[in-house]
Amino acid sequence: MAFMRKSRFRHVFGKPEKRDQCYDGVRITKTSWESTYCAVNPKFVAIITEAGGGGSFLVLPLSKVGRVGMDCALVAGHKGAVFDIQWCPHNDNVIASASDDCKVKVWQIPDSGLVTNMTEPVCDLNGHQKRVGLIAWHPTAQNVLVSAGSDMKLIFWNVGTGEPMLEVAVPDVVFCMSFNVNGSRLAYTSKCKSLTIINTHTGDTVKEKKKAHEGSKPAQVAYLKGGQLLTTGFSKMSERQLFLWDEKNLDTPLNEMEIDSSNGVQFIFYDPDTAMVYLVGKGDSTIRYYEVTDEAPFVHYLSMYQSNAPQRGIGYMPKRGLNVNSCEISRFYKLHNNGLCEVIPFTVPRKSELFQDDLYPDTAGDDPAISADDFFNGKDADPILVSLKGGFKSSQKEEFKVARRSNILDKMPNRTSTIQSNNSASAPAAAAAAPALPPQALPKDFDAAAILAEMAELRKTVKEQETRISTLEERLNTLDSDSSAAKDPAEGDDD
Repeated sequence: MAFMRKSRFRHVFGKPEKRDQCYDGVRITKTSWESTYCAVNPKFVAIITEAGGGGSFLVLPLSKVGRVGMDCALVAGHKGAVFDIQWCPHNDNVIASASDDCKVKVWQIPDSGLVTNMTEPVCDLNGHQKRVGLIAWHPTAQNVLVSAGSDMKLIFWNVGTGEPMLEVAVPDVVFCMSFNVNGSRLAYTSKCKSLTIINTHTGDTVKEKKKAHEGSKPAQVAYLKGGQLLTTGFSKMSERQLFLWDEKNLDTPLNEMEIDSSNGVQFIFYDPDTAMVYLVGKGDSTIRYYEVTDEAPFVHYLSMYQSNAPQRGIGYMPKRGLNVNSCEISRFYKLHNNGLCEVIPFTVPRKSELFQDDLYPDTAGDDPAISADDFFNGKDADPILVSLKGGFKSSQKEEFKVARRSNILDKMPNRTSTIQSNNSASAPAAAAAAPALPPQALPKDFDAAAILAEMAELRKTVKEQETRISTLEERLNTLDSDSSAAKDPAEGDDD
């Protein structure tokens, strides 16, 4: 007799919000890049949009539900299509974007949202030679961002200074990357079908698995809390797979699961507090969820959310943005092909209205554990945990600013910044450069009234001369017209 495994998440269910509580009329991007196209935090929802002659994305406050106007303000500073957007985990007003124009830009969004199009970022990160397809924020270090480009490079940035701190050469185009809990390791999958773990301080390869999945379609990876890695990919027969790996030994997966034969890439969303994994296939109309435990077979299927419409993209709300009063354990923002962004909360049915400690253990807050300088000096730290009892309250954040460090080797300053600095500082600079002249005493015979009278007389004379010139020009034109009229009849008589 088979016994069903016990789990407090077995009866988790998803129920979409009504259409008037969703976001409708969004011009979702049509790019073929394998991305989720959506990013969410407790303040805003951001969606990559279709744009002609450049790249843009939409940012809306969560409370601004309903139909999105055609003239809605956008973040439109890229010259190429936007491929990826990610909110900063330590500042809910800061978002980074990666684009086809080879640049990564960091933006500061006002609390009230955008009123006009935003075209000027707070920070430009220039270092890639080809398009940038992926970005990821460090989970515990402040202002640390990693970007992956088609130039086969990973670049670790100190966003606070706008500097590239570490460049790592990779064998092929990176499809997905994920930090471990404290950010000391980064796992990524690439076009050459390999699964690689690197040291984030040195860039050295720690472990590598050639052909983690045999299929050629993009594989995804998520670093789990206990030092395990979860990957989704395809077999030689294009069957979708789910593998669990141990970071210390990538020779053989701990668990192998065949899911189905669909062709959509499966994005992984991992909740370290509940050890639940959500698989969202692009083009699917389902969301599967699993539970990861310490007991074999380690990955246990729970259930599946089904709908009628396929998903073009998906956004996932961090734990601190959920409604703990309704036992909500996750929330997805599903992008439809018709421009609808549908909100789907997942809840655990509970009769009690008290705070459920087993569903909401302490989770990562929005305060960084270490600074960027500490991280690039080799330090690591686990995330600072906060309690969700009574609802999460974000700490007050200062406006994001970039402190550029001087470079004595840079003899060619940026043209735009030079022009702006010259325009803003030309007057003070000129005043500072010119020596102060001593005050001069007026002569004794100085007569201001006589000078003003002489100036008035000169103005009167100039005006009279201008009138005379106009009169002479008119007389000259009259004489020219009379001579022409007299000449024409004479020519007619000759004929």
